[in-house]
Amino acid sequence: MKAIIEHFKVNSGAQDRMKLAPSFWAALKSHGLSLGTVMKHTGLPPGAFTGEQLITTAQSFALWRGIQELSKDASLGWKLASQRDSSQFAPTLLAALDARNYRESLQRFARYKQLCSAQEFRFVLSGDEFRIEASWPFAAGESVPPLLIDAMFAVILELGRRGTQTPVHPLCVELARKADPKDGLKDYFGCPIKYQSPRDVLVLRASDLELPFVTHNDELFELLAPQFENRLKATSGKPKTPDQVKWVLRRLLSGSRPDIGMVAKELGMSERTLQRRITEEGTTFRDLLNDTRKELVREYLEDGAMQITEVAFLVGFENTNSFYRAFRTWEGKTPAEWRAERGQHS
Repeated sequence: MKAIIEHFKVNSGAQDRMKLAPSFWAALKSHGLSLGTVMKHTGLPPGAFTGEQLITTAQSFALWRGIQELSKDASLGWKLASQRDSSQFAPTLLAALDARNYRESLQRFARYKQLCSAQEFRFVLSGDEFRIEASWPFAAGESVPPLLIDAMFAVILELGRRGTQTPVHPLCVELARKADPKDGLKDYFGCPIKYQSPRDVLVLRASDLELPFVTHNDELFELLAPQFENRLKATSGKPKTPDQVKWVLRRLLSGSRPDIGMVAKELGMSERTLQRRITEEGTTFRDLLNDTRKELVREYLEDGAMQITEVAFLVGFENTNSFYRAFRTWEGKTPAEWRAERGQHS
């Protein structure tokens, strides 16, 4: 029988951005991990912990490696996914639970996953095997952290188990890494785990794809689908240069003073080409840098736990005095006054 292959690729205009849901941090805390410790260990920006700031694939990988190093729990990946209540699911996962059957749920999951993560999926149906592989197009050859693979496969399995309300078990799980007797994967997935395989693959029974979902809800999906499709359409075109520059600046502005050469290198173009494109859009690099700083400053100041001196450092100011002068120019008041108006403490 000829294999049937489905690819779910990110749009050509998509950028390396992903969002972490607040419930993810709540789950980490329930497993004894301090968010402050995780942030310090991984170097993630504060906004990532509130869901206000997007992160890159590299930052996501660093996060998952940090979680494993701090927790020393080889089973934490699938636990984080399987122990989350369905009420805490992101809208894209809820849309997958609203499907008619497991097959449709997986298709929705793979299609809408790119709205919150730069991730691609490949489904291969051959005989009684339905093989699921994932890839990260912006990984630049970096290996995927084991806990992230476990969590992703667990989410896919949880969709089947919660949607059908039956104990779905895969045929097997193939993993590229070496075996770890403490990972608990065999008990959770309820199937053989084949370590040191050529690639990471979740193998489901093809017959399970037709299992009906008790959670099927067409009315809710009809409310969600137009929003998702519009957002997918919005990413299908090439992003404007100023938006690309500001996205890179958000990544680089963390105690440093990025210049146009650094941004051009991140975008894979010459400094002259970047300067020309910025000018054609009717703006300047200096204006984009100031706009990005202002956006980040507001986000950081809204976090009452962050000191003003720390905010100044994170947006690249050499000293607090220059930060105060710039902020008064932007807002017409001091950072402390701005915070006080919003009920925050300095």
